[in-house]
Amino acid sequence: MLSIFDLPIVVLLGMASLAPQAADAFWRLPCSSPVVMERADPIQDPGMVATHMHTVLGSNAFNFSMDYALTQTATCSTCKVTKDLSSYWVPNLYYHAQNGSFTPVKQSGGALIYYLQRTDEKDPEFKNGLIAFPKDFRMIAGDPTNRNNSNSLEQRAVSFACLGIDGPATPELPKHNCPSGLRTQLIFPSCWDGKNLDSPDHRSHMAYPSGVDTGFCPPTHPKRFITIFYEVTWSVDELKDQWYGDKQPFVFSHGDPDGYGYHGDFLNGWDVPTLQKAINECTDASGVVEKCGAFQFRSDADMAACKVLPRVHEPVKSAPGGGKDSNNSNAKSASDPNADGAILAALPGCNPIQPGPERAVRQAAGSCPEDTATIGDPLLPFTDVSQTAGWKYAGCFKDGGSGGRTVSGGGDANSGAMKDEPDMTVEKCVKYCESQNGGAMTYAGVEYKTQCFCGKTVLTEGRKPANGTIGECTMPCGGDAKQICGGYGQVSVYQKCGSGSDCQNIKFS
Repeated sequence: MLSIFDLPIVVLLGMASLAPQAADAFWRLPCSSPVVMERADPIQDPGMVATHMHTVLGSNAFNFSMDYALTQTATCSTCKVTKDLSSYWVPNLYYHAQNGSFTPVKQSGGALIYYLQRTDEKDPEFKNGLIAFPKDFRMIAGDPTNRNNSNSLEQRAVSFACLGIDGPATPELPKHNCPSGLRTQLIFPSCWDGKNLDSPDHRSHMAYPSGVDTGFCPPTHPKRFITIFYEVTWSVDELKDQWYGDKQPFVFSHGDPDGYGYHGDFLNGWDVPTLQKAINECTDASGVVEKCGAFQFRSDADMAACKVLPRVHEPVKSAPGGGKDSNNSNAKSASDPNADGAILAALPGCNPIQPGPERAVRQAAGSCPEDTATIGDPLLPFTDVSQTAGWKYAGCFKDGGSGGRTVSGGGDANSGAMKDEPDMTVEKCVKYCESQNGGAMTYAGVEYKTQCFCGKTVLTEGRKPANGTIGECTMPCGGDAKQICGGYGQVSVYQKCGSGSDCQNIKFS
């Protein structure tokens, strides 16, 4: 049986190209985008602001404290299978500039979560086969305080693939640019002690088999789960012209400049019988999840629209050149996923860069006087003008396509109006719509940072996010970067409140 360490990057895991006899059955679970980017970690820092930033994928039940029952309250997920309401998260990646500042690196395409059906005849309970994760199960892989290549089983589970460059994956961050992206890769342990759903260090109840992703389980951990493997890609090529010195310039959110401390968390939210059925029956070696008859699937649109509103309120100091004032003008908080291009004076939290080979010192959550971040009300993806202007937020809608504009536009005064200004804001747009056609316009939509559309009607079929989800409106307004003005083919829609009506913004699930 091949291990992932035996394969070059172009066929890592051999998933699509290996013949069935050369690889066990598996499926790839696509998770289209982060559900939130937040300083939250319900496994290692439950109930408080986490020590460092994470990219979280999975269901919209994600919260600062979680159990299995809470996962089942989710109304959507960024991952494909409907019966999977799990949460998957990893640390964020930042570019560390020569002047000491930090810029978030964009995450590309969500994640692929591989479910690998790997067993060994030497497993203590081989005859019992693979088992599904039980309710309330959780675990972490990797060690955030590690700063050297120990070549232990746990360390060998971490690797980095430089896409667009020939060569094997490496145990540390690559020392050259990756034209097609930097892919972080993490194998989780699959051997369970059969008793504990968690452990004080969130690792000891689990162990790696003898070959990390292959081989047999130790007698202390006799039961075998299906193996999960994370792939997350970062768009480092956008910063290819900003390298300096003789070292690579990227660092993870926990202050790790080498990658030896890369880690990930898994909190089970699967419908257990469905996962067990898939383990037993889905034996195809192509990795195509749609070939598994045990599953039903979410649409790509529903996955993309699923979001969790950030709740961490954190003063963010910009580095020189990072904004118009002392606070970051590109973000409502450090966890705002709209903060592309933000220039930060420090990593969020108390996370100084700690190179190896000595272990890093982990700052306990809540113990750093300089860290004033708090958990507060959700940071809304719209501007509340219900009381000041009499317009309520109706949601983030898809726009364009064969059906025309969601909010009628095109300059026809009888049906709609359109305006494009570089300093557009929500207030400017609704005020403009108020002035058109004798005040008859009842809808206003802001899109692509600078565009404003007005209309008497709005198209909803196939355009409004389902189940009260948030949608993909993420672009900061041209005139106020703390406001959201739609996105690519996405329009933030506001509706004029009638006289005497209750003017309330849309509620999110």
